Amino acid sequence: MQSQKPEKIDFNTEYPCPCRRRGQLIPITLTEAFGCDRCQQIFVVEDNGHVLEQLSTTYPYKRAWRWTGNSWHVVQPRLGESYLPIALGILFVLVIIWLPLALRLANGSSIIAWAMVAVLLAILPALMVWLTYRR
Repeated sequence: MQSQKPEKIDFNTEYPCPCRRRGQLIPITLTEAFGCDRCQQIFVVEDNGHVLEQLSTTYPYKRAWRWTGNSWHVVQPRLGESYLPIALGILFVLVIIWLPLALRLANGSSIIAWAMVAVLLAILPALMVWLTYRR
């Protein structure tokens, strides 16, 4: 059984593509980067040779992996780099502060309109997180 400890990435070793498309990573000459022969993605080596980062402009954060000797393991982004804290903060403000205040200030006929606005504003953070993390 091999260790789960991250290993340094060697440019003379063949690695499987971390995108799970059964491709092989091929070193790109004169660079510290790899290219996949199957999915055509380019990956650069970061963090003193211990992290493989995908070069992509379509994601709000960079996907990265560590090699453990037999497989790639995803490096999770720090909490401050994700949209989840922002979405939870917006949801907290809506549910705890704004909704009770709006319901107390609304008269009988406009309570449905206030409730609809509150529901729409509560859906926005969920939509934001879904759009961020979908693949």
